[in-house]
Amino acid sequence: MANVKHVENVPQTQLDTSMAKRKPVKLGWSTEEIDKITHALNSLLANYNVHFQKLRNFHWNVKGSDFFDLHEAFESQYTEALANIDEIAERIRVFGETPLSTMQEFLRESEIKEASTQLTSDLMVRELLNDYRVLLQYMAAVVEIAGEQYDAGTENMIKSFIRKIEKHHWMFTAFLAK
Repeated sequence: MANVKHVENVPQTQLDTSMAKRKPVKLGWSTEEIDKITHALNSLLANYNVHFQKLRNFHWNVKGSDFFDLHEAFESQYTEALANIDEIAERIRVFGETPLSTMQEFLRESEIKEASTQLTSDLMVRELLNDYRVLLQYMAAVVEIAGEQYDAGTENMIKSFIRKIEKHHWMFTAFLAK
């Protein structure tokens, strides 16, 4: 009720200006809008899945004096990636569409490529830094498309992923600056 009284005391012109600045929130999208959103999400999903597998590869196969630090960091990041992948796939289902689900689909759609099991720890980290750049590009595309379709749910979800990926990029960049 306090909010209603507050709104009642605000001049109508001020309310009109305030409301005009906000993006509308939608709960129903056209087939074309759904196609745009889910195509962008599936592209991100494919890249994220290849990245996830690369993190597990590196977690299992890292060697050398950085083993303990990187083994733990890779595990933490693949656990986070798996949770994000699940959210992306479920978001695609929200729109009534089917997420990409096979390794064949992921590898065909993904810009991120698999990596060898025989890389040095520094090369593993460089691979991941490149993955982060690719993931951030795909995330930015999803945010842009979601914003154009007034899809606040997708936009907010991906923005939370962006902050984490940026932090991982910073930390691994610092790691290489030994």
